[in-house]
Amino acid sequence: MTDDQLLTAYRTMCRIRAFELRLNELFLQGLVPGTTHLCIGQEACAVGVNMALTADDMVFSNHRGHGHLLGRGGDPARMLAEIFGHPHGYSGGRGGSQHMAVKDLNFMGTHGITAGTIPLAVGAALNRKIHRKPGVAVVFFGEGAIGEGIFHESLNMAAIWKLPVLFVCENNQYAMSTSHGDISPVSNAAERAAAYAMISRIVDGNDVAATYETTAEARSGVAAGEGPVFIELQTYRISGHSRGDECPYRSREEEAQWAERDPIAQLRKRLADAGLWTDAADTALETQLAAELAEAEETARES
Repeated sequence: MTDDQLLTAYRTMCRIRAFELRLNELFLQGLVPGTTHLCIGQEACAVGVNMALTADDMVFSNHRGHGHLLGRGGDPARMLAEIFGHPHGYSGGRGGSQHMAVKDLNFMGTHGITAGTIPLAVGAALNRKIHRKPGVAVVFFGEGAIGEGIFHESLNMAAIWKLPVLFVCENNQYAMSTSHGDISPVSNAAERAAAYAMISRIVDGNDVAATYETTAEARSGVAAGEGPVFIELQTYRISGHSRGDECPYRSREEEAQWAERDPIAQLRKRLADAGLWTDAADTALETQLAAELAEAEETARES
């Protein structure tokens, strides 16, 4: 990534973190109906992947998808309006946090069913191949989805027909409260791709540059007709699975170890060491994002 790309990535990751933290506050105040699933700690995955895509690519998300949409260029005000249940929201206020789609961005939606968007992405990829349309299908899912039958059926079909689809597994170590090691006989989710003779890559999902570069390379091959690729982004869900989850199933020591690998803190240090970022710039960005969110919240409430 170039210096300018790294700076863009940092600002977008901070925007996602600020959005999620504010959304959590609104939930705790009882101002938002239902529940939500935050991507705090996984910002580099959303940003690194999205920055490697083109406008023609179709992005399919999952239940933890706010970062995916913001990384794709989503409007925080319309996202909050949707979460508040207002007609100005991306899905007319009817979908909420887990069912937001933005056709203009080729963002095909967040989804409340585990592995639910994987077959949709494969279908979209088939359509693109049959009609020779530009772009590839990209689908985000967690490691918990690899235990679903539709996951295996979809990978099998994509591999047989060499469909232009990029499978992106955000392995945040826990499927709700169950660790990956307790539900899988293999250490890495990407090992599942071998059963379908599919190329796979394992990446530090907290490193936005590595995520971007791996995605860009994989997308190039997929778009060229070389067949699907499976990318496992190893990351960590800092927040609980959803509202009310205090994470009693994991140790504070484990959380502290992963906190040292916080993707935003890592990138901030990299930029500062290169002379590209300062404490003053960070303060200015925080002020800017707070103002943006305040305006977005006001717009969402009034819509």
